[in-house]
Amino acid sequence: MAKSKPTTKLVEELSYEEALAELEQTVEMLEGEQNPLDEAMKLFERGQALAARCGVLLEAAQLKVQKLVGETTLDFEEETE
Repeated sequence: MAKSKPTTKLVEELSYEEALAELEQTVEMLEGEQNPLDEAMKLFERGQALAARCGVLLEAAQLKVQKLVGETTLDFEEETE
């Protein structure tokens, strides 16, 4: 069964969850199908834009958390057993 094409909504309008879901779908399409070069390039370009959007939204969330809790945030440390 063929997957549906990703949405054509502007990347800048997508929430993190929407962008991540579409990015995952795009990767699956690139990995699983033999796309014509032109279509594969369009998918790749959209995927790059989606990955950048996710990064921007994650960075914004991190800055917001830092503002809310102050600059005293601690890095998670691995527990050793």
